Amino acid sequence: MNEQRDSQNGAHRAHDIEAAGGPGPLGDAGRAGGPDEQITLRGPAELADCLPYLLGYHPSDSVVLVALHGERGRFGGRVKLGIPGSPAEWEPTARQLAECLIETSRRRDGRPDGIVLFLCREPGAGQTGRDVMQWLRPFAQRLRTACGTLDVPVFEALCISGGRFWSYCCPDERCCPAEGAALVTPGTSVLAAAVTYAGVGLRGSQKQLEARLEPIPEPVSGGQRRALDDTGADLVRGMLIGGKERREIGDDTIALAKMLMDRLAAAERITSPPSADAADDRLIGDDEAAFVILGLQDRETRDRAAAWMEGPDAEPALRLWRALARRCVGPYIEHAAAPLTLAGWVAWSTGDEPAARIALAAALRSDAEYVFALLLHQACNEGVEPEAIRKWLRRAGAEARDRADTDALAS
Repeated sequence: MNEQRDSQNGAHRAHDIEAAGGPGPLGDAGRAGGPDEQITLRGPAELADCLPYLLGYHPSDSVVLVALHGERGRFGGRVKLGIPGSPAEWEPTARQLAECLIETSRRRDGRPDGIVLFLCREPGAGQTGRDVMQWLRPFAQRLRTACGTLDVPVFEALCISGGRFWSYCCPDERCCPAEGAALVTPGTSVLAAAVTYAGVGLRGSQKQLEARLEPIPEPVSGGQRRALDDTGADLVRGMLIGGKERREIGDDTIALAKMLMDRLAAAERITSPPSADAADDRLIGDDEAAFVILGLQDRETRDRAAAWMEGPDAEPALRLWRALARRCVGPYIEHAAAPLTLAGWVAWSTGDEPAARIALAAALRSDAEYVFALLLHQACNEGVEPEAIRKWLRRAGAEARDRADTDALAS
């Protein structure tokens, strides 16, 4: 699931497996927008073009397997994983991915009739896309073999690199030349027009989404690190003492977080994500960020904060959690698990599943054993409706308020 924990059985420990149902049938009878709006995809070029729309963003350094169902090749579930850096990992990874996709598909849509796989990696220094394709060829073969061993054939296997694509299955150089074929210009295909009309938008690249959550760099981060050091000693001591002092720290954390949310909500709206994030960072002081980051390490306080998951609170809450994740610097990187998980939860609760998955994966890279992130990641993978979790959080919030009222009367 992350750098230390496998999402399925503990065998794979370096990457995050993402399992999900498809957003709608695509393939021979690809569908975008609704049950009566079907788009037929023909050939490797249109399959390569559809991948970002399937995920919601352009993947980076990833292997994606997609299940196909029925005679018309309806798209079903998918699994996505970072490409292992060592070829020694390819065979066990291929087996694990094949088993994961087929089993999750069987539980949701029935056993798949076929699979399409994509290998996406940009060329490194001195490399060409063709070099990447050749290097990944053994991995593609292991994936095809692993699926075939489970009696599910791979109908197409594509490598996407450097603005071109190659088919590992098609021998016809008229459509799949040795030098690769150029990808469709973004936004110009029939599929792009259809999903845009249906209101399905892309959120940029995987790297761009991840960049919104990454720690601020040195030397800018020096002041934040000092603030975390200075705030940490007193705050952690009070949290460990527990009782009234711990509750007061929790109340102060929630009050400060709400004040920061109101400040963000009142600011001028900026559409460019990098500029918007930079503006949000300027609105939050180092000491303020440090207090909320450390306060969120308390589970009950974090759960109270998770209640800002809908309505007018959701958007400023998501901005705040992203900003706080960026402020977890130096030795405090593990502290990012709380704001990253909250960012993933709010994104999922408000319908942005691609951003949610990236935030939850980042949380688990920060802390492989962070239970809230593990539970949300599993729920997202298993297709649980977020409303079930919202109901639980609403109920927990009401109980917490009742306890607070009782404590106030008792004091």
